[in-house]
Amino acid sequence: MTYRVLRAAGRTAVPWKNGGGVTREIAASPEGAPLDAFDWRVSLADVTADGPFSSFPGVDRTLTVVEGAGMDLMVGGEHHIVDEPYWPHDFPGDLETDGRLLGGPVVNLNVMYRRERTAAETAVVRGTLRLRAPQGGAVLAVALEDGAAVEGQDTGLDCYDAVLVEDGAAPVVLRTQGYALVVTVSGR
Repeated sequence: MTYRVLRAAGRTAVPWKNGGGVTREIAASPEGAPLDAFDWRVSLADVTADGPFSSFPGVDRTLTVVEGAGMDLMVGGEHHIVDEPYWPHDFPGDLETDGRLLGGPVVNLNVMYRRERTAAETAVVRGTLRLRAPQGGAVLAVALEDGAAVEGQDTGLDCYDAVLVEDGAAPVVLRTQGYALVVTVSGR
């Protein structure tokens, strides 16, 4: 088994579960699973207006603002100001959550995972990384800026292109000139 490059250009915009915006799935497991059946899912969301987040019972979420001024999230009655670009913010997906834009539209990178079946760690990094999937899991790296490259591949990664390395695949070396978001998913 080898790694897969997932190009941003091939992603389809899909309405949110609550109909309040659109998302573009980067990767999920199982692949093609509906929103009520994934173990984990990583996507980009275009947020152009204030409003409620979709509820995902049993799911933990990590939101990272990758474009725009950020959001004021009200999660289970608590304010969470998410205004630092590339700073992952964790919260339970089953708590009532409402988002207010701080200064216009944003693009958020969302990581969602079923807490009883999986665990996910999200980090934003730059430099040279060795991507190795944990046993029974996967590692996904999403270029947040142009100029990333997978060692041994002729074409580079543009902004929002991703590399998925699953259990059983040989490790992959990723070199970034800018930042990349790395999600490591493991089974429980």
